Amino acid sequence: MSEITRYHSNQRMSQIVTHGDTIYLAGQVGTAGASVAQQTQDCLDQIDALLAEVGSDKTRILQSVIWLDSMDDFAEMNGVWDAWVPEGHAPARACGEAKLAKPEFTVEIIVTAAK
Repeated sequence: MSEITRYHSNQRMSQIVTHGDTIYLAGQVGTAGASVAQQTQDCLDQIDALLAEVGSDKTRILQSVIWLDSMDDFAEMNGVWDAWVPEGHAPARACGEAKLAKPEFTVEIIVTAAK
């Protein structure tokens, strides 16, 4: 049976969980109150760093779930996302509107990746 390893954990959650060759990241948020574009870039920078920590990168992302505070921000978020995703490595993706943890957050991104 594959070992489960948790990183950056507290009572509530872990930022990274690995199980075998699969990596699960907690939802990443950006700088509260920043623009949608900046919050998206912050999320993606954090994803890059977390994946690197466990020996992976954005070319190995299997699935991404993106929550926006408002679907009115879809184009602005996609502008940053599209520039970040390497050509030929687009993951399966879903994007929807949801109330986030704080009103100052406009974007949250959840990723599952392979090692």
